[in-house]
Amino acid sequence: MLEVPSKNPDSTCRKRGRELSQLAQDSPERKKACWGILTSQGSWADRSPLHEAASQGRLLALRTLLTQGYHPNIVTIDHVTPLHEACLSDHVACVRSLIHAGANVNATTIDGVTPLYNCSSSGSVSCMELLLLNGAHTHTPQRHLPSALHEACKRGHRLCLELLLSHGADPDYDVSHLGSPLYMACLHQKPACSEILLRRGANVSIGRGSDSPLHVAAGVDDTQQVSLLLEYGADVNLRDDSNRRAAELATPGGKAQELLITSEASPRTLVELCRLLIRNVIGLARLQFFPLLPLPPLLTEYLQHA
Repeated sequence: MLEVPSKNPDSTCRKRGRELSQLAQDSPERKKACWGILTSQGSWADRSPLHEAASQGRLLALRTLLTQGYHPNIVTIDHVTPLHEACLSDHVACVRSLIHAGANVNATTIDGVTPLYNCSSSGSVSCMELLLLNGAHTHTPQRHLPSALHEACKRGHRLCLELLLSHGADPDYDVSHLGSPLYMACLHQKPACSEILLRRGANVSIGRGSDSPLHVAAGVDDTQQVSLLLEYGADVNLRDDSNRRAAELATPGGKAQELLITSEASPRTLVELCRLLIRNVIGLARLQFFPLLPLPPLLTEYLQHA
């Protein structure tokens, strides 16, 4: 019979350590790195057997430990719970069992990382869906804390992004040091995520401070995203903190700069202006209802940028 540890759910989770690349290939500590939850030698000493079972996906062992009295919300020094571990490693059955046993789906580490954030980090759509169906919050009240939405955009996990948005996540949710989700997608060159955000009504001009998504897309010379942003009405004349337009940040003579200069010299077509105006009038909250309107399919596709 295993002995139940003396820790309670208010004790604390694993410390941040060295980056994953510093770990030996055959080290048991090797694991996907997530902001705020990094692995290191000596940082797992306070992990319970329940953490281990959840991390490794050993469902039978996990259920046995829960039956023997291990608390589903037991935490380590940095407040990592078994649910954090199961989500980071994409173990759906373990996540389901932990939730059934009473695990807190909105538990946060000392760095503000939630199980939902870990799903975005690992790209686990199934685990994320379970969390959302059981009351996980898409956003935290404090805007400086890690955001599952931004993490999905950073890593290009578009299915996670779509799931978060379908459960009410704000496509313009701003994190003070990161900017908007669209800015994050442009910065990390994830055009599929940018397109999802824009179709769901993300403001094409909101970035990080005065640095717009178009500025950052031009800066990394991402022609595909520059083109996408222009299609959704990005203003080529916006200036950043250094009073520079996007065209001035693009690689001289590159395709992105050429596209921006051409756009500056060419007025928008009436078709483009009408679509932007209609979408603005409809409003962010109602864009999803376009398919329900009694409109010809061609017109619906036009309004949806399909």
